[in-house]
Amino acid sequence: MTAIEFNTKMLSLKDNLQYFAYSLTSNHEDANDLIQDTFVKALVHKDKFDPATNLKAWIYTIMKNTFINKYRKDTKVNTIIDNTKDLYFLNNSKNSDTITPDSKYNHGELLREVNSLQDEHRIPFQMHFQGYKYKEIAEQLDLSIGTVKSRIFFGRKKLMGKLKDFQN
Repeated sequence: MTAIEFNTKMLSLKDNLQYFAYSLTSNHEDANDLIQDTFVKALVHKDKFDPATNLKAWIYTIMKNTFINKYRKDTKVNTIIDNTKDLYFLNNSKNSDTITPDSKYNHGELLREVNSLQDEHRIPFQMHFQGYKYKEIAEQLDLSIGTVKSRIFFGRKKLMGKLKDFQN
C-alpha cells in the first residue's frame, strides 16, 4: 500500500472516528485533539500496519489506547501527595461535610425530578443508583434484564432532559 493510499483510506475514516472520539471524551474539542493524536500516531507507525489486515480496526485501536493512556496520565497528575507530618492536606480536604444552601437546594431539586419519573422508570433507576445489579433488579421486579437496562437508560435520558441546568 502506497503512502497516498494509506493517507486517503485513513482520512476517509475521519467521520467515523469523530463519533467514536466523542463517545470517549464527551467533548468536541477533546474529541478533535484525540483524532489528531490518533492520526499522528498512525502516520508515524504506518510501517507497522499490515495491509492484509483491517485499517479501520487498527486506527480504532490506536485511538482507544491513546485515550486510555491519556486518562491514566491525567489521573496520576491529579493525585495528591501529602508529605506533611500529620497529613494536613489530606485531612483538611476541600470537600467538607457541611451542607451549604446551594447543595441542599440542588439535592432537593434532583430528588424532586427523580421522584417525578413514572414508576416503571423511577423504581429501576433508584434501585440501580442504590447499587443493585441489573440481574437483581430484574429478579425483584420480575422483568427481563434487557427491559431493566432500557428503563434505566430512558430514566436517565428523561432526567438529563429535565436537569439541563446541572450539566457542564
